[in-house]
Amino acid sequence: MIRPTILSAALWVVLSPAHAETAAPAEPRDFDRVQVTATRTERAVSDVAATVDVIDREQLDRQLAQDIHDMVRYEPGISVTRSAARFGLGGFRIRGLDGNRVLIQTDGIAMPKSFDIGSFASANRNFTDLETLKRVEIVRGPASSLYGSDALGGVVAFVTKDPADYLKDGKGSHVGLKFGYDGDWQGLLGGATVAFGGERWSGMVNANHRQGQETGNKGEVRSLDNTRTAPNPQDRDGRSVLSKLVYAPDEGQRFRLTVEGNEDITDTDVYSAIDHATTTGMAAHDKQTRARVSFAHEMDALDAAFADSLRWQLYRQDSETTQVTNEARANGSRRHREFNFDQRVYGAQAQFDKGLATGAVEHALTWGFDGAWTETRQKRNGYQVLADGSTSSTVLPDVFPVRDFPISKTTELGLYAQDEMRFASGRVSLVPGVRVDHYRLSPEADAIFSGDNPGVALASLRKTSVSPKLGMVWRFDEQWSLFAGYAHGFRSPPYNDVNLGFTNVMFGYTAIPNPDLKPETSNGLELGLRYLAPAAYVSLSGYWNDYRDFIESQRYVGINAQGLMVFQSQNIADARIHGAELKAGVDFGELTPALAGWSLRGAAAWSRGQNRTEDLPLDSVDPLRGTLGLMYDRDDWGVELAGTFARRKDRVASDSAWRPAGYGVLDLMAHWTFAPGATVNVGVFNLADRAYIDWSSLASTLAASSTVLDRYSNPGRTLSASLSVAW
Repeated sequence: MIRPTILSAALWVVLSPAHAETAAPAEPRDFDRVQVTATRTERAVSDVAATVDVIDREQLDRQLAQDIHDMVRYEPGISVTRSAARFGLGGFRIRGLDGNRVLIQTDGIAMPKSFDIGSFASANRNFTDLETLKRVEIVRGPASSLYGSDALGGVVAFVTKDPADYLKDGKGSHVGLKFGYDGDWQGLLGGATVAFGGERWSGMVNANHRQGQETGNKGEVRSLDNTRTAPNPQDRDGRSVLSKLVYAPDEGQRFRLTVEGNEDITDTDVYSAIDHATTTGMAAHDKQTRARVSFAHEMDALDAAFADSLRWQLYRQDSETTQVTNEARANGSRRHREFNFDQRVYGAQAQFDKGLATGAVEHALTWGFDGAWTETRQKRNGYQVLADGSTSSTVLPDVFPVRDFPISKTTELGLYAQDEMRFASGRVSLVPGVRVDHYRLSPEADAIFSGDNPGVALASLRKTSVSPKLGMVWRFDEQWSLFAGYAHGFRSPPYNDVNLGFTNVMFGYTAIPNPDLKPETSNGLELGLRYLAPAAYVSLSGYWNDYRDFIESQRYVGINAQGLMVFQSQNIADARIHGAELKAGVDFGELTPALAGWSLRGAAAWSRGQNRTEDLPLDSVDPLRGTLGLMYDRDDWGVELAGTFARRKDRVASDSAWRPAGYGVLDLMAHWTFAPGATVNVGVFNLADRAYIDWSSLASTLAASSTVLDRYSNPGRTLSASLSVAW
């Protein structure tokens, strides 16, 4: 009886005539939101010749989004990959592409790359605490014409909070506290924000802490071995800090110093790896950190012949992933493995904007420079203690320490230019753009790499890529517009594919570098129709993306003169992904005053992908998925009943692979501002306590005969809540 009780109680709260406050106007016009990422200029979503999603701070709070998976819960076409056993959330998948083929950035600075090898090493891209953000912008489709390498699938742009966000209407100070609970992983969260400001100086500090346990699922087998379907026990602890100091010598310019850092630590009892025949116990300690310092300058009124405004910044960012695995063996020995992955990047960026008119055509010129110098180091180390107490650094097939690729220094330089032309009395916008990128890889063989790969010659790499684009928006009516675009994308050959680093004579294999690797490329077309009125909005778009020269890592290429199997990364696969996306909303209060406060929103995404080299379906493409939300808002409170629906995954490359069933899940969320500056948000997720599995939760395809399918299921019914107060 609990399921109808929850729903009926929520509807009673909404419909009860005892609550007679004024209904607040709903805000279904998502396309009026301002974005920057798709154009590098402030433009409403309705004026962009691409599909862009903007998720603001209010939406994150009301939907109780505490991680990147929660953040895109109601964004069909975008998902988050996940490792169920140990490593957790990975990165974003947009229109069938994931991993390092999607660019993730914070305040314009690219986030660390991912890297994984074997069962004990997986450096992910989940380095952002959502509590430090004021907005997230997601560009779907190739975007290399503005952002260079890695933007094959799209861009996820995090925008952090700023002192000005808190110091409005003449306020000189702000203090805020936030407390929360996340039922998915029994997480407790706490944060504090302090901001101050004067005529010239302003600043802020935002600090957050979170701790909890493993993410739940619907698995019921709690055995202490690989038959387990319940989640492995975890203890999670994380913290973040964001601080900014801003100096404004006048109203038209600002200097901004930003210091940001976050740390996440997870301890796991990896029961799912225990088979008793070889492994009798496994415990893991995983830690990842990121620190960034940047100095930026903005000039709104440069008024020079070459630019009206200028923005530039210098930055340094360090990230490190350390993963320790301790394994007990059936023969009485113990194995200790340690994986380390470090990235340090220095960068410089500058962007200039210029507005001018030539006859009846208005131009908004944007041009600029991006430079990044990165050093990447990776190492695996370890030892084993044998049953007789002796210690050895040989843990077959490795003799530790080893590097799977040499120390790699990369230089990425990009020049870009774009012209937003508006003519025909402002009804037509034409946006051509181009970017030229130069990529240089310089590997260094130290004693560790050379000792593990004797006689392997390293390959340097220099590549130049040109990425054009052309977009168009035609406003053929006051409320209707048509948009279309072509965009080219590319991804430079990764350092770990150019120089593979594994050789083992005992096991009979070796790897050779490939200095002839070509960049992965994409060519994308998109056509869409938008309707925007006070009462409703609709966007329907279709896209067609062709991908060339996808790199296959560690590909077997033959036998060498010494009789060793030879592996090499090569450009192998071509692919095609096409699909359609819909986003719509209605404000019923604009149709009739009797329904003031009521609104409806919905979205859906369908795509189909094909590996054209092998003529097989692309497993990275998610099945048809849609969301629908019914909302009611008053001045100081509101509720939303949201549904997520997915179709069965019916196209996979292997006939024997398991296909997750379709599902429908309902969530109920409410918010209440019970005093000035004090708001509580509450949500009950998976109201019906359904058992279901997202395709993106599978790190690899599973056999249909697998007995541990429930290990990959999503949490059942959970409660999440937050309380924020500010003065």
